[in-house]
Amino acid sequence: MSSRPVPRRESPWGTPEGEHRQPKPHRCNDRAEDVIQACFEGNPFKTVPGPFKLFWQCMRSKPGEEPTDPFHYLQLDPPKREVQLE
Repeated sequence: MSSRPVPRRESPWGTPEGEHRQPKPHRCNDRAEDVIQACFEGNPFKTVPGPFKLFWQCMRSKPGEEPTDPFHYLQLDPPKREVQLE
């Protein structure tokens, strides 16, 4: 086997963001992890609804408008909204 890089397919629109584009995590990944962690914390019928509600709000929101409520089970700082002054 050779170790040469695999060429990208050409597109009529070009390659977005250059040749070395890397996948980015979804903006709601942390909320999804909170829901998964809630599944393993006691009775899922009591622990999952809160985190799932925040995950659902995050998925339905526009980028930059995600809920800023704290996570239920993850030890992460809650997301912050950046205010853009014009």
